[in-house]
Amino acid sequence: MNIEGLSSNEVVELPEAQVVTAEVPAETPAVVESTPPAPPLVVPSLDDSSLYIHRELSQLQFNIRVLEQALDESYPLLERLKFLLIFSSNLDEFFEIRVAGLKKQINFAREQAGADGLQPHQALARISELVHEQVDRQYAILNENLLPALEKHNVRFIRRRQWTVKLKAWVRRYFRDEIAPIITPIGLDPTHPFPLLVNKSLNFIVELEGVDAFGRDSGLAIIPAPRLLPRIIKVPEEVSGPGDNYVFLSSMIHAHADDLFHGMKVKGCYQFRLTRNADLSVDTEDVEDLARALRGELFSRRYGDAVRLEVVDSCPKHLSDYLLKQFGLAESELYQVGGPVNLTRLFSVTGLDSHPELQYQPFTPLIPKLLQNSDNIFNVVSKQDILLLHPFESFTPVVDLLRQAAKDPHVLAIKQTLYRSGANSEIVDALVEAARNGKEVTAVIELRARFDEESNLQLASRLQAAGAVVIYGVVGLKTHAKMMLILRREQGDIVRYAHMGTGNYHAGNARLYTDYSLLTADVALCEDVSKLFSQLIGMGKTLRMKKLLHAPFTLKKTLLDMILHETQLALDGQPAHIMAKFNSLTDPKIIRALYKASQSGVKIELVVRGMCCLRPGIPGVSHNIQVRSIIGRFLEHTRVFYFLNGGDEKVYLSSADWMERNLDKRIETCFPVEGKKLIMRVKKELETYLADNTHSWLLQPDGRYIRNSPTGNQNARSAQALLLEKLTVPVVSAR
Repeated sequence: MNIEGLSSNEVVELPEAQVVTAEVPAETPAVVESTPPAPPLVVPSLDDSSLYIHRELSQLQFNIRVLEQALDESYPLLERLKFLLIFSSNLDEFFEIRVAGLKKQINFAREQAGADGLQPHQALARISELVHEQVDRQYAILNENLLPALEKHNVRFIRRRQWTVKLKAWVRRYFRDEIAPIITPIGLDPTHPFPLLVNKSLNFIVELEGVDAFGRDSGLAIIPAPRLLPRIIKVPEEVSGPGDNYVFLSSMIHAHADDLFHGMKVKGCYQFRLTRNADLSVDTEDVEDLARALRGELFSRRYGDAVRLEVVDSCPKHLSDYLLKQFGLAESELYQVGGPVNLTRLFSVTGLDSHPELQYQPFTPLIPKLLQNSDNIFNVVSKQDILLLHPFESFTPVVDLLRQAAKDPHVLAIKQTLYRSGANSEIVDALVEAARNGKEVTAVIELRARFDEESNLQLASRLQAAGAVVIYGVVGLKTHAKMMLILRREQGDIVRYAHMGTGNYHAGNARLYTDYSLLTADVALCEDVSKLFSQLIGMGKTLRMKKLLHAPFTLKKTLLDMILHETQLALDGQPAHIMAKFNSLTDPKIIRALYKASQSGVKIELVVRGMCCLRPGIPGVSHNIQVRSIIGRFLEHTRVFYFLNGGDEKVYLSSADWMERNLDKRIETCFPVEGKKLIMRVKKELETYLADNTHSWLLQPDGRYIRNSPTGNQNARSAQALLLEKLTVPVVSAR
């Protein structure tokens, strides 16, 4: 049984149960009126599907929490708009990958239920219901909350009914000069079949009346909007008056569709957008050159199978039905929207220079004092580990370490993994410089980082042209580990330095994502990193590591062992505590182990940003587990694992989430934080997130999330705000 979506007043029945009875005291005092005994607690088997949440529905719940931020008046107005647009962007990827995957299972008769027991067709029905509800809500928030609020700050999106005579004349000139020459309308008739439309492109279906020069009168045409055209156009102040005033491209095309069909009458013009399956399918076992195979697949991504149709809500039913038939979609896959179908193009206005007061207060990430006055990072790192928490602390030391290595005559070699770094990043610039300076540079590039494949192909070509050795990882396993190794000759010996992190080597993301970086010269840990690079680059048996845990070999087993150890400590009557923070929890074996730990009395506190298939708070099963999700200014991305371990506390940082794909099907790293000072620091930062009562959401047993708020005499606590205050340098702006 699956209990996803139960309301708070519905009773949850848990089948396949065992009965747990309470102990009865040896001596029971006599009472005149006895109270009926409480019914025995019904505890399900840990394999019962009712204990697990469907992963795609959980992912959708995360996106709904993102949308909620658009209503949060504690955020600046343009940041609220940004959250609404992130909802759109996330939803696009959700359909392109997740929904497309479920549909593929159904189409190929390969339906597989996960631990939650929900079949793909059941999940799709629930997804459709939730998304229709939330998309309607999204456009209501945009039209009723955000746009009117922006208008009060002189940021306007001018609809056609509001155009003045002067604005109409300007739009006509703009359409004639900038739009009409580029657009190619396509009439629909037997010689012009329905065109193959690009994934997520803006298009219009036009209903016509009349006969053209060749006697054709099909009555329908399609106008594809070229991608090079801006979706919103700023109107000059001399035309629209003071402020930031914009007109939608779709409004311009609607207003002048008649100009594209000379001599015919346009009865209606309606925007629509088609979403397609964008998951690349490259059989790595059957290709000789992965880079060449990926280049071929990138083009096909634009024309995958249809998964969703969005149309403006004014589109007549007979036209939307016609479009559904053309794309082979059901009515449940149609989404009628009250505004532009391509909201993500509004991102261009969220960083307006004219309105800094509507955006987050800028800040300068802190550089640790040890590094501020040092010209040689190697000297500092050789004496002690440096731990950085981005974006509160700067990513610059990581870049500077690589820059120094590129120039340092004592550096012999640099090895690095690259997952999402961008072809033109500072990191890549330093690697190129190092290769040109004669260093042995080896880059392990994961070409299959979803939606970054093209950028990674360019990155590989750039490094190869500079003389670096480029490796594409291991067939069948994505290389998701984040690590850098530098070999330097010091006093005749070769000394290793390493960087390991929870996030990607992308300086831009380091300002938006929370991630840890560790700079270390620890001999054993650096030797482990060297061994892992040897496994990735060369061939041979698994090498034994001293400190580093790595997937798919030792990480999952060690996590299960550490959870089991806490479980045994609790059974022995000792304090037992697990705290962990990561992006997703879906692995059934990990979840079962956490359930058993909870049943044994282990206190478990989890911060899970996105998907969580575990149900906390179920009596007799997960009553000792609490799960919260933090949504805020920065995308929470750190992976931190804490185990009380009988008082000998263990803290690990990792590139891996607690998902099957990370633990079983990827190359991942998990490395210890050592030294009492650093362990206490990470523990306190983790506890800061667990104490958040303003931007955290508590997961309920039925799969719902309830937002935390201060109660009683509690002070408001925002983890990200506290870390900003503690670790960053405020920027004084002229607001």
